[in-house]
Amino acid sequence: MVDADSVDDDGDPDAPGTDYGPLADELAARDAVGCVAVGDRFDDDLRYLTRFSGPDRDYAFVLTLGSDGAPHTALCAPALFDEQARREFPGDTVGVDRQGDPAGVRAAAALADAGHDSGTVLVPQGIPHDAAVYLENAGYEVASTDAVARARETKTTAELDRLRRVQRAAIRGIRRAETVLAEATVDPDRDEVRWNGGVLSTERLRRQVNEVLAAHGVRDAGNTVIGAGATAADLHYTGTDVIRPGETVLLDVSPRGPDGYYGDVTRTFAVDPEGGWDRRAYLAVEAAREAALEEVAAGVPAATVHEEAAAELAAHGFRVDSSEVGFTHSTGHGVGVSLHEGPSLTADEDLEAGNVLTIEPGVYDPSEGGVRLEDLIVVTGDGFEFLGEYPFSLVPQKRD
Repeated sequence: MVDADSVDDDGDPDAPGTDYGPLADELAARDAVGCVAVGDRFDDDLRYLTRFSGPDRDYAFVLTLGSDGAPHTALCAPALFDEQARREFPGDTVGVDRQGDPAGVRAAAALADAGHDSGTVLVPQGIPHDAAVYLENAGYEVASTDAVARARETKTTAELDRLRRVQRAAIRGIRRAETVLAEATVDPDRDEVRWNGGVLSTERLRRQVNEVLAAHGVRDAGNTVIGAGATAADLHYTGTDVIRPGETVLLDVSPRGPDGYYGDVTRTFAVDPEGGWDRRAYLAVEAAREAALEEVAAGVPAATVHEEAAAELAAHGFRVDSSEVGFTHSTGHGVGVSLHEGPSLTADEDLEAGNVLTIEPGVYDPSEGGVRLEDLIVVTGDGFEFLGEYPFSLVPQKRD
């Protein structure tokens, strides 16, 4: 049965909107006449600004300031998506293109309609080149801004609700994988792990996880990473590998919900572990996770969280800041409408209340395996809150 709180409802009055205040402040501070973003449904900045989930062809968002300094927003949508745009866009105006004009041309027309036929227009760094050229040809000076990326770093209550829902689905996927591993048996003659009448592979396990994700209203988005043994040391392994006794099995589940928000959770297990490198690595990563979490709070430099995790792993004898063996990545990153967004836990900036972060220390050795433990948290004034919790155990247990 699908839980009601696992699926987003198109008619939900609490669906996340967008606070355009930071963009309006940026326009005023830089004496710009407007902000323009152009892209398709795969552009996460545009998804954040418009909450519009289609199409896979370019469309435009335009923000200008009224005479009273209040922001006015417009979505230039293709005609075939008029109804969907009016339903999903939380802004002021949906302008429909019926002539097939390029998105940059439509954006320039929207600026002119707002009373601005020249001046500086702020755009995200990733704006398509042709859109920037159309704006310049229309008489505007194009300047880059990171205001959208910065605004996305602090989540609203509605955004946190969406993130919790997707994270719960991701955790259910992990639970299913752990149950399968707990039910599996060892064939010592063939050095194989078997389940449900056949050899258990990373692909079979991935299908079990993805079925659960689909049943709870989220898409795996190609992000169900499962590695075993040497492939558990591959941070993004989505291939097929046979799971063998004693090997670490690393499961990183990062689905995307209907409103575009991601979950992200990782656990590591071993069927019939030997208690050598795997156990030592697991204990070290658990300790690093706790050390990192103890540092999290608003006002703390983000890099401090990473430094504490790295110091703990080094104290347990593992290399850090290595490219292949040991701790090879940051302790965490922001999550929202992108799976990886700001802030980074290697950045100099201070954490702020409302930042949503992964805490995911890990150690890897292709000759041994890989261990990573990851949770999703939101920063608060004096600490953090988990957006979903799941127990820890190197030896898999049945939790269904």
